[in-house]
Amino acid sequence: MDRAALTVALFLEIPHGGWCPRGRRAEDGIIPTVYQMRETQETDYAARTERNVKEGDGTLILYRQRLTSGTALTNRLLKKHRRPVLLVDLAKEHSYQSVRDWLAAHGIQVLNVAGPRESSAPGITMETEQFLLNVFQGIPDAGEIGN
Repeated sequence: MDRAALTVALFLEIPHGGWCPRGRRAEDGIIPTVYQMRETQETDYAARTERNVKEGDGTLILYRQRLTSGTALTNRLLKKHRRPVLLVDLAKEHSYQSVRDWLAAHGIQVLNVAGPRESSAPGITMETEQFLLNVFQGIPDAGEIGN
């Protein structure tokens, strides 16, 4: 799901970045170098998640019905570090404008996008890409999207 946000950033020519585990480790192999990611010293996902939470101005969590696994960890870390978060349940009706309003209200310039993995939520990657395209298309100077 993180890669969906990076793909949209590339497509819309929005600067992107963020952290990934050492070795550019991902569930489906190695993260391609087209994504401008920095590697943590650790190989685990939790270290990457915490760095992205801390360094972003806020986090948009896209999920379906309930937070699980790494997505739940992200939410706990956001509370720990007192960072702004917007939770969007893709299984419910949602407003793209409400996301734009949240970004503006919190002055979000570096956005962390989080959510479940494709393997645990089939179809979430495509759904996330479409959602983010609808949010960011036509927004001038959309800031930076991070992993």
